[in-house]
Amino acid sequence: MSEPQPGLSGGATPHRPSSARAVPTATYRLQVQPAFTFSDAAAQADYLAALGVSHAYLSPVLAPAPGSTHGYDVVSHEFLNEEAGGAEGFDALSTALRDAGLRMVVDVVPNHMTTPTPASLNHPWWFVLRDGRESDHAHWFDVDWDAEDGRVLVPVLGQSLDAVLASGELAVEGGGGPHGDETVLRYFDHVFPVRPGTEGLDLPDLVAAQHYRLCDWREGGTRLNYRRFFDVTTLAAVRVEDPDVFHHTHRLLLEEFDAGTIDGFRIDHPDGLADPRGYLARLADATGDAWVVAEKILEGQEQLPDDWRCAGTTGYDTLLRVQQVFVDPAAEGPLTDLLTELVGQEQDLAELVRGAKEQVVEQVQAAEVNRLLRLLARIVPDEDQESLRRGLGALLVAMDRYRAYLVPGQPADHDQLQVLAHAEARAAAIAADADQDAVGIVALLAEGTPLHELDEAAEAVHREFMVRFQQTCGPVMAKGIEDTAFYRYARLTGLNEVGGDPGHLGLDPAGLHAFATRQLATWPTTMTTLSTHDTKRSEDVRARLSVVAELPGEWADWVRRTRELAAPHRGVNLDAATEYLLLQAAVGAWPIDTDRLQSYATKAIREAKQHTTWVDPDEAYEGDVAAFVAALTTEPALVSQLARWVDRASVAARETTLGQKLLQLVLPGVPDVYQGTELVDLSLVDPDNRRPVDYADRRDRLARLDAGEPPDDLAAEKLLVTSRALRLRRDHPEWFTGRHATYAAVPASTPHALAVGRGDEDGVQVVAVVTRLGEQLRRDGGWGSATLALPEGEWVDLLRDRPVGRHGDGTSALGDLLRDLPVALLVRHGSLGGHMNADPR
Repeated sequence: MSEPQPGLSGGATPHRPSSARAVPTATYRLQVQPAFTFSDAAAQADYLAALGVSHAYLSPVLAPAPGSTHGYDVVSHEFLNEEAGGAEGFDALSTALRDAGLRMVVDVVPNHMTTPTPASLNHPWWFVLRDGRESDHAHWFDVDWDAEDGRVLVPVLGQSLDAVLASGELAVEGGGGPHGDETVLRYFDHVFPVRPGTEGLDLPDLVAAQHYRLCDWREGGTRLNYRRFFDVTTLAAVRVEDPDVFHHTHRLLLEEFDAGTIDGFRIDHPDGLADPRGYLARLADATGDAWVVAEKILEGQEQLPDDWRCAGTTGYDTLLRVQQVFVDPAAEGPLTDLLTELVGQEQDLAELVRGAKEQVVEQVQAAEVNRLLRLLARIVPDEDQESLRRGLGALLVAMDRYRAYLVPGQPADHDQLQVLAHAEARAAAIAADADQDAVGIVALLAEGTPLHELDEAAEAVHREFMVRFQQTCGPVMAKGIEDTAFYRYARLTGLNEVGGDPGHLGLDPAGLHAFATRQLATWPTTMTTLSTHDTKRSEDVRARLSVVAELPGEWADWVRRTRELAAPHRGVNLDAATEYLLLQAAVGAWPIDTDRLQSYATKAIREAKQHTTWVDPDEAYEGDVAAFVAALTTEPALVSQLARWVDRASVAARETTLGQKLLQLVLPGVPDVYQGTELVDLSLVDPDNRRPVDYADRRDRLARLDAGEPPDDLAAEKLLVTSRALRLRRDHPEWFTGRHATYAAVPASTPHALAVGRGDEDGVQVVAVVTRLGEQLRRDGGWGSATLALPEGEWVDLLRDRPVGRHGDGTSALGDLLRDLPVALLVRHGSLGGHMNADPR
């Protein structure tokens, strides 16, 4: 799959799809659901083509649970989403896209299926519950059959099983199951199979005779014996490493690929798989090395494994760098001091993360930890099991990335062993003296080194432990950091993003250029993104919040005054950290109504797990939060105060909004535009970011821009930037993802202009220029005599439809170039024909 790219130094080998397979020039993400069907998507094909993308990028298209608005809860791999239009609607969408000159990539969920209500909607799951470990589908799901007396734990009851039986809430009925001809066990809306031959038993004996054990839903947190997605009990892990399971779960998608309907795939959560590398290799073999991107969260300087047969990640690594280059690192001290002032103590993010991960290990992932301990007890039965529990927990907490990649029976990669070695050192530093040996034992077993000679059965258990340990690291990271610590730490919440690093403010342009150069050399067709269905805040909310770092003193004064105004509405239970988090959410998404902000607040405080949780909500605390949210969004003094800050920061927010969008669209990789974000989108975490998109407005705005009308607001300016950059990529892919594509930093005389060049073996053909940290620029008196050192030749600006002036020394005045827009997209004169701002189709 990897072919050397000419002109790269150091012998770098870029990972590329097969030359026979399509590589998108850009994608546009669409969230398919009952409220936005395949037919609705088809109706937007001509608009997406006019916008300039090459591929529609669909959320999961296989049959999900009824009413699903996201599609990651697959119930059947045999059918396309019926509520979205089924096979007929999908075919019509494919035709509409093809007629518009577009193609399609789709999201794939290889890691799990949902355990729906009723269970019969998921046929493989139903048969496993009915027939147990002898079922033809038992190998589909990752069940620990040695726990719970060989039965599957089903935690759905509202009270104990005895209480449920005594209250008569369980009943035996006929005419159920996938085909309507089975005896079933009903608990309200839940319907379960009855094991053949047990139909005539008394109810208590019938319940006890099943291959599943019904229990109180709270027991699932510690006793669940099937692997799940993170902490979601209704998403049961699928063993896609089994060739038969891979075949059946991918058959329909691969048939569509072979038919030319689908060009590529986005792989959801590969870190949850037993062997991500092996899975990607099997998919590459099945598709002849199609364009495939993996949802891999890279932490810090972590690199995507070089032996993965894919085009790259889904873009969180690019998102991090693009956002940080617009954040002023000089604000780190002032913003830290403000946070300390507000919460009453210094907050160390590393300690917050450690505490959150410890809580996740002990509570949220308790069932998974207990499964690992059962394996350890079979491998090293003579060791102190409680000490092993603490040692295992310390090692899980100490992992600083989603997992290591070690496959039992295969040679271990040195870098991956180092990941575990460093985690072991950190775990030893936090473990008690009495548990040091336990940390070492767990680490050795996790890396694949047995403590002593094992018999065949114990070796098999050891191999399973290696895999299960790696699969548990990811949920501990995700739930501990993104879904807990990041809701507790409010220094600058726009940085609290998937794959983000809120512990550090800012990235200098040299860091961005180094990252982009490396991407081009190694993963030139990776996906890039700024917003996804999983981002905690949209790109434009984060752009607004980044301005806080440019105005830390004014921000601190504004926060203090806002808290004074809010004092009458601050209940005794509302803590300062949550109040500060909500103030930033309101500023970022303003104007926002009470319902939207309240939905975000409820999710935020329950994910934080400090004062209330999803499992045990604290009504008094949540009531005070709700009252505060209502005041923020309705009390005139607070509404005016919020609007005042948004207005004050609007100039810098505009610069960052347009600047980060243009950078994303020109950096190495294939950019994705999340639905609706071609205009300003001020969405918060899901489900807020799945609200309907007004495509009629977008069509009208784009038509007016194409007719030569100047943009009349920031939304139109963003659409101008997005459409012109996307069309340029579509018309000249050789400059961006071609085998001879180049990347270069274009020098400017000021750090407030960041410019990048793209082109090919004939030189730089495109230069994108953005304004960064504009508040300081204005304090220093503006652009003055600052210049941009453009490559030789004549240049035109696609955003302004005009030639670029040059000084005698070949430089261009930034004050002239960026007079009416804070960004510019320059193309070498003669490279494009026709009217520069028209859709050339």
